[in-house]
Amino acid sequence: MLGIVILAAGEGKRMKSDRAKVLVEVAGKPMIDSVLEAAKALEPDKIALVVGNRMEQVIAHLREAGVVFCAQLEQKGTADAVKCAQAPFMGWEGEILVLCGDTPFITPETLQKLLDFHRESGASATVLTAIHDDPKEYGRIVRDDDGQFIGIVEFADADDNIRGIREVNGGIYVFDAQSLWPALDKIGTGNVQGEFYLTDIFTILLDEGKKVSAIPAENPLETAGINRFEQIEEYEKML
Repeated sequence: MLGIVILAAGEGKRMKSDRAKVLVEVAGKPMIDSVLEAAKALEPDKIALVVGNRMEQVIAHLREAGVVFCAQLEQKGTADAVKCAQAPFMGWEGEILVLCGDTPFITPETLQKLLDFHRESGASATVLTAIHDDPKEYGRIVRDDDGQFIGIVEFADADDNIRGIREVNGGIYVFDAQSLWPALDKIGTGNVQGEFYLTDIFTILLDEGKKVSAIPAENPLETAGINRFEQIEEYEKML
């Protein structure tokens, strides 16, 4: 069974718009529509949408979309956002794919490759990564000397050596449900931003002796999140 959680609660302060961030149009349609189309192409058994900022706009726009709405009333981090979607997946035996509502260029083909890689590797959690010449302030992917993925370090918590890594977190993950929900309860806020980072779950699962993995997207643009209006034209030209 495949369940999908789409995170769409962010405030999008840098957009400076009276619209919910995920309703801003990119490539001719609201970002959330593009993400939802890619998600539905996988024919999941259930899709949960985590809403928060300007949630009434998002719910009105997607009222007929066949998704379950889950509210994150206080912005406390990505792990907390995913936890807000736990109720619809109680007793779920299968996978949970986590997407961001502001990544409009993600394709069903890349998501299917991520799922296939996760299943073939036997991992409890897998992250989609991207390799950038200029990785900016994305979280960095850390691998050991053998190239095995060992964790994600957020930019704010990274030293200069880690900030020099070009492989970054794409913000798209797949988890085995039976590993995901218990691990979420173990995530704390011991970081610079004082938030519940979903990325901490990889370290938790490794400490439990479980396998985690990472796979780079062939086109790093697919993982790009839209945070400012000026990025829209730039990314559309790249696309």
